Amino acid sequence: MKYLARTADGRPLLGDNEGFVPLSSAAPDLETVHDALPRAASGTLPAVDDAPADRVDRAHVRFGPPLSRFGKLWGIGLNYAEHAGDLDEQRPDEPASFLKPQTAITGPGGPIRLPPTDQSDGVTAEAELAVLIGRECRDVDEGSVDDVIAGYLPVIDMTAEDILQRNPRFLTRAKSFDSFLVVGPTVAVPEEPPSLEDVTVQTIVNETVAAENEVSNMLFPPREIVSFHADVMTLRPGDLFSTGTPGAEPIDPGDHVRASVETIGSVDAPVVR
Repeated sequence: MKYLARTADGRPLLGDNEGFVPLSSAAPDLETVHDALPRAASGTLPAVDDAPADRVDRAHVRFGPPLSRFGKLWGIGLNYAEHAGDLDEQRPDEPASFLKPQTAITGPGGPIRLPPTDQSDGVTAEAELAVLIGRECRDVDEGSVDDVIAGYLPVIDMTAEDILQRNPRFLTRAKSFDSFLVVGPTVAVPEEPPSLEDVTVQTIVNETVAAENEVSNMLFPPREIVSFHADVMTLRPGDLFSTGTPGAEPIDPGDHVRASVETIGSVDAPVVR
């Protein structure tokens, strides 16, 4: 597995399981992580071993968001049958998608900032596997989706459930408060197209697993989600798809939330108001 990342002060990195080097030392023609996304999608990222720089262990890197700016931020609702049942919702027969604004993003470590209680007093946190697009595309069949995916990362999505429960048309507002999307520290770039089906996604609050499930139990798996939306619009490098959560957990100030995605990574953040 290779990884793309940025330090908290914005320096782009290339890594593997042994550590990280400056991206420019491995590929002098790549100035930013965004520049590297097409090569990640095509499987032509350089090897970390080829960089004339010493690796820095992950534990000694302070990570920021892996991109300085993402593109479209898609979320998929009710994508695990069990979660839909928990919410007394009917299983959708097409991906139930929505968009979030750029201002919802915060980097690894957060914090997650809850809105004032007069706006919402019922926020939940949801761990998700996210898919990052690496190449511009339109009308992509599922069999070709791996050619346009740069990699995968864990995210924590938030919902102001009390706003949503008042009216389902309030979904965009319920999902869009600042810091309501915590992105993982690294983009995992597999050497070969991953199977993903056996990958477990966990929502963890205060070190307790609140919800977990396998990607195999998604109603619409990641490749189908990308292909479905590529039939609707042009996708571009930096577009992100959060593929749905196995379950949401109410959060309060003082809590600590972690999204764990097996083989891909984890991201955590404290909750404040």
